[in-house]
Amino acid sequence: MRMRTGAHIVWDWNGTLFHDNDAIIEATNAAFAELGLAPITLERYRALYCVPVPKFYERLLGRLPTDAEWQVMDETFHRHYTERRVRCGLAEGVAELLAGWRSAGRSQSILSMYGHEELVPLVRQFGIETHFIRVDGRTGPSGGGKAEHMVRHLGALTGVEPSRTVVIGDAVDDATAARHAGARAVLYTGGSHSRSSLEQAGVPVVDTLAEAVEEAERLAA
Repeated sequence: MRMRTGAHIVWDWNGTLFHDNDAIIEATNAAFAELGLAPITLERYRALYCVPVPKFYERLLGRLPTDAEWQVMDETFHRHYTERRVRCGLAEGVAELLAGWRSAGRSQSILSMYGHEELVPLVRQFGIETHFIRVDGRTGPSGGGKAEHMVRHLGALTGVEPSRTVVIGDAVDDATAARHAGARAVLYTGGSHSRSSLEQAGVPVVDTLAEAVEEAERLAA
């Protein structure tokens, strides 16, 4: 790798680099079925989804789920997601975008709320692990936000300045986490949120990851 220019991207995984919308919807509906809830469409999911995830269920149920309900839904979701993710692949153009950013001497990493023990081998399986200086997944309970994880992630990166860092993700929570850590953000419409939801975050919103990388280069200049 050539000398780094200082610009750094923190990539989200689910719904961003990893195009897993179908698996997420199918797993979500399996979790809903455990509680007798009607299935949800991708459009409705993207309009209502939020973090922390129990608040998403509150929007559907009209109340927060009980601890017992949340435990059932969370366990069921992850079990069904694991079964279905094998049919999913990287988003369009990801390998080329990662290679291009790296070949320009810039650094990049992954921070995901997907479990760390599942994330690392999955990234390795797609043959893209060498493009990243760090890959971090969730190590605590699921369902929470990314803000404090982002602070720890950036703090662990040698020579990376938050002010020259851009987070690319598919959720408002990615922008919230970036702001909390002193970084910038670009949000991508191909994942878990609708464009109208993403635009409420007050950061650039794009329809392709190629556009996201262009915006990241501009913001980190």
